Amino acid sequence: MDATAALSELLEVSTQVVEAVVSGADGAIEASRTADDDRAGALAAAGAGLLSEAGAIRGGRPIERVHVDLDHGSLVAVTDGERTVVATTVAEPTAGLVAYDLRAALARMRGDGA
Repeated sequence: MDATAALSELLEVSTQVVEAVVSGADGAIEASRTADDDRAGALAAAGAGLLSEAGAIRGGRPIERVHVDLDHGSLVAVTDGERTVVATTVAEPTAGLVAYDLRAALARMRGDGA
Protein backbone atom coordinates (compact mmCIF):
# COMPACT_ATOMS: atom_id res chain seq x y z
CA MET A 1 0.00 0.00 0.00
CA ASP A 2 1.34 3.44 -0.77
CA ALA A 3 1.84 6.07 1.93
CA THR A 4 -1.16 8.19 0.92
CA ALA A 5 -3.55 5.24 1.11
CA ALA A 6 -2.04 4.09 4.41
CA LEU A 7 -2.54 7.55 5.96
CA SER A 8 -6.11 7.74 4.69
CA GLU A 9 -6.84 4.36 6.27
CA LEU A 10 -5.10 5.40 9.49
CA LEU A 11 -7.27 8.48 9.87
CA GLU A 12 -10.41 6.45 9.09
CA VAL A 13 -9.75 3.77 11.72
CA SER A 14 -8.02 5.75 14.45
CA THR A 15 -10.43 8.18 16.05
CA GLN A 16 -7.61 9.53 18.20
CA VAL A 17 -5.32 10.68 15.36
CA VAL A 18 -6.00 14.24 14.19
CA GLU A 19 -3.29 14.67 11.56
CA ALA A 20 -0.33 12.66 10.32
CA VAL A 21 2.66 12.75 8.01
CA VAL A 22 4.93 10.05 6.57
CA SER A 23 8.55 10.77 5.75
CA GLY A 24 11.30 8.62 4.33
CA ALA A 25 14.69 7.93 5.90
CA ASP A 26 16.05 10.99 4.09
CA GLY A 27 13.35 13.20 5.64
CA ALA A 28 11.42 13.69 2.40
CA ILE A 29 7.68 13.79 2.96
CA GLU A 30 5.92 10.91 1.20
CA ALA A 31 2.37 11.73 2.26
CA SER A 32 0.51 13.93 4.69
CA ARG A 33 -2.92 14.61 6.07
CA THR A 34 -2.30 18.05 7.54
CA ALA A 35 -3.60 21.56 6.91
CA ASP A 36 -0.80 22.41 4.46
CA ASP A 37 2.74 21.60 3.34
CA ASP A 38 4.34 23.86 5.95
CA ARG A 39 2.49 22.07 8.73
CA ALA A 40 3.49 18.68 7.27
CA GLY A 41 7.14 19.74 7.18
CA ALA A 42 7.06 21.06 10.74
CA LEU A 43 5.39 17.91 12.02
CA ALA A 44 7.86 15.61 10.23
CA ALA A 45 10.82 17.65 11.51
CA ALA A 46 9.50 17.60 15.08
CA GLY A 47 9.08 13.82 15.01
CA ALA A 48 12.51 13.22 13.49
CA GLY A 49 14.10 15.54 16.04
CA LEU A 50 12.42 13.82 18.97
CA LEU A 51 13.43 10.36 17.76
CA SER A 52 17.01 11.53 17.23
CA GLU A 53 17.29 13.20 20.63
CA ALA A 54 15.76 10.20 22.39
CA GLY A 55 18.30 7.97 20.62
CA ALA A 56 21.14 10.21 21.78
CA ILE A 57 19.93 9.98 25.37
CA ARG A 58 19.92 6.18 25.06
CA GLY A 59 23.56 6.11 23.96
CA GLY A 60 22.91 6.23 20.23
CA ARG A 61 20.63 3.20 20.17
CA PRO A 62 17.75 3.53 17.71
CA ILE A 63 14.42 4.55 19.18
CA GLU A 64 11.28 3.23 17.56
CA ARG A 65 8.64 5.41 19.28
CA VAL A 66 8.34 8.73 21.07
CA HIS A 67 5.17 10.07 22.68
CA VAL A 68 4.93 13.64 23.97
CA ASP A 69 1.88 14.93 25.85
CA LEU A 70 0.93 18.50 24.95
CA ASP A 71 -1.71 20.88 26.32
CA HIS A 72 -4.48 19.79 23.96
CA GLY A 73 -3.28 16.45 22.62
CA SER A 74 -0.11 14.51 21.95
CA LEU A 75 2.57 14.12 19.34
CA VAL A 76 3.54 10.54 18.54
CA ALA A 77 6.38 9.50 16.24
CA VAL A 78 6.97 5.90 15.18
CA THR A 79 9.69 4.67 12.84
CA ASP A 80 10.69 1.39 11.26
CA GLY A 81 14.06 2.73 10.08
CA GLU A 82 12.82 3.21 6.52
CA ARG A 83 9.89 5.52 7.16
CA THR A 84 8.56 7.59 10.03
CA VAL A 85 4.94 8.39 10.81
CA VAL A 86 4.31 11.40 13.01
CA ALA A 87 0.83 12.17 14.27
CA THR A 88 -0.98 14.59 16.50
CA THR A 89 -3.84 13.29 18.60
CA VAL A 90 -6.87 14.31 20.57
CA ALA A 91 -6.37 15.17 24.24
CA GLU A 92 -5.48 12.24 26.49
CA PRO A 93 -5.23 9.54 23.84
CA THR A 94 -4.73 5.86 24.57
CA ALA A 95 -0.98 5.99 23.87
CA GLY A 96 -0.49 2.29 23.20
CA LEU A 97 -3.39 2.18 20.75
CA VAL A 98 -2.12 5.20 18.81
CA ALA A 99 1.36 3.64 18.61
CA TYR A 100 -0.18 0.36 17.42
CA ASP A 101 -2.16 2.18 14.71
CA LEU A 102 0.96 4.02 13.52
CA ARG A 103 2.99 0.79 13.45
CA ALA A 104 0.20 -0.91 11.50
CA ALA A 105 0.26 1.92 8.94
CA LEU A 106 4.02 1.45 8.52
CA ALA A 107 3.51 -2.31 8.09
CA ARG A 108 0.88 -1.71 5.39
CA MET A 109 3.33 0.58 3.56
CA ARG A 110 5.93 -2.19 3.67
CA GLY A 111 3.36 -4.61 2.30
CA ASP A 112 3.14 -6.62 5.52
CA GLY A 113 -0.65 -6.38 5.42
CA ALA A 114 -1.14 -5.49 9.08
